Amino acid sequence: MMLGRLARLAAGLLLLVALIVADIVTGPAMLALGDVFVGLITPAQAEPMIRVIVQDIRLPMTLMALLVGMSLGSAGVHMQTILGNPLASPYTLGFSAAAGFGAALAILTGVSLPLLPWLTIPLAAFAMCVLAAGLVFAFSRIRGMRPEIMVLAGIATLFMFQSAQSLVQYMAAPEVLQSIVFWLFGSLLKASWNNVPIVAVVFCFASLSVLPNLWQLTALRLGDARAAAIGVDVRGLRVKLFTIVALLTAAAVAFVGTIGFVGLVAPHIARMLVGEDQRLLLPMSAIMGAITMTGASVLSKLVSPGGVIPIGIVTALIGVPFLFFLILRGQRRHW
Repeated sequence: MMLGRLARLAAGLLLLVALIVADIVTGPAMLALGDVFVGLITPAQAEPMIRVIVQDIRLPMTLMALLVGMSLGSAGVHMQTILGNPLASPYTLGFSAAAGFGAALAILTGVSLPLLPWLTIPLAAFAMCVLAAGLVFAFSRIRGMRPEIMVLAGIATLFMFQSAQSLVQYMAAPEVLQSIVFWLFGSLLKASWNNVPIVAVVFCFASLSVLPNLWQLTALRLGDARAAAIGVDVRGLRVKLFTIVALLTAAAVAFVGTIGFVGLVAPHIARMLVGEDQRLLLPMSAIMGAITMTGASVLSKLVSPGGVIPIGIVTALIGVPFLFFLILRGQRRHW
């Protein structure tokens, strides 16, 4: 049984590697496969234009898709585990909407950091995402960090920041509105060697922080009472995982915009493949999130060869059929 699950994990990893290569190879500039591999493996021997396209444009976008997908997949499985709710995700609990409001507000006001202007909009998105997490945490803490209270607080936060987004768009001039809408669509075109390391550091920190709690997260799926009976600090675990989810989501969406469905669908697919053991579920959720993002990136470039469709649109188009499939198929477990 365990060998079969490990084999599925390895197969998912191989599929991810294939999609990473496909994402780097495809693009509006129709480069030969050999030229792409030369620019990727031995950039010093490649032509200057090919080196710039592969090393400075395509590779950062692919790495950003990988990191954002892994971050959202991990955040989604953490949310669903600590809340015991199959609909829980960073998107459905308002974190992404808050990030969108922060970015829209920064674009509307035109503020800019004096030394790092490229960091202004991501920092505004990050700050609002953290604020949304703080609001949900504050209301939930008053009522004892119960799952149903956290879900209700998250839904209220979602509607609040979506309304704030609409207000900002209503107030914006047409040219500013276009920039806001493009950011909200979500796009990997913002990826660069300046921001990819930031997302990578946050993901690695969050992943290492949760490793000591894997058995506790598996136990939490048995219910709060049973988990507490075997020594799990249920409330403390929820606080820690909620903080990690907020950090992962904020770092992921701050640089690429609003991305939906990845954090919702990836954990369900992973759960069908490897079950509830967090030692396998967490890495598989990260892999499934990365597969969704890199696959969406490849698809966006194949559908529109002369340009790139915003990644947020493609992930939604991929995510909705998967969600319907999960509903029709039914789960072999009880929430």
